[in-house]
Amino acid sequence: PFAEFVVSLLWHTKLQSEVALSTTEAEYIALSQSMRDMIPSRELLREVSQALKYPIPDSSKAISTIFEDNNGALELAKCPRMRPRTKHIAIKYHHFREQITSGKIKVEGIDTNDQIADIFTKPLVRTKFEALRKMLLGW
Repeated sequence: PFAEFVVSLLWHTKLQSEVALSTTEAEYIALSQSMRDMIPSRELLREVSQALKYPIPDSSKAISTIFEDNNGALELAKCPRMRPRTKHIAIKYHHFREQITSGKIKVEGIDTNDQIADIFTKPLVRTKFEALRKMLLGW
């Protein structure tokens, strides 16, 4: 085998097409859009590995992880219960819950200070930018 694991990074920025009523809803919509990109990418990697006759780990080991720094969105993704403050979120954003339940995709919490993606999406003070740059580059 060439590698024990594969690391794939998907990133893009886009203005949300809907107005969110809370930061939890905005983060959950972004999480849903990330999953919409990740699920076909997982399938593509599986098909390429089969075409190249490169064995992939069994499904219990082939887990993709998405990091989320909003506790409300994290809770909503992991525990799919309707709550009074989130019941208005459109059903189209819940499509990925089966992937989480089956264990193919894992959503993990991450402290806001450790969210490396912020370097691409937010204006940062110099010290914060330099700290995230070091984390991104592995310095």
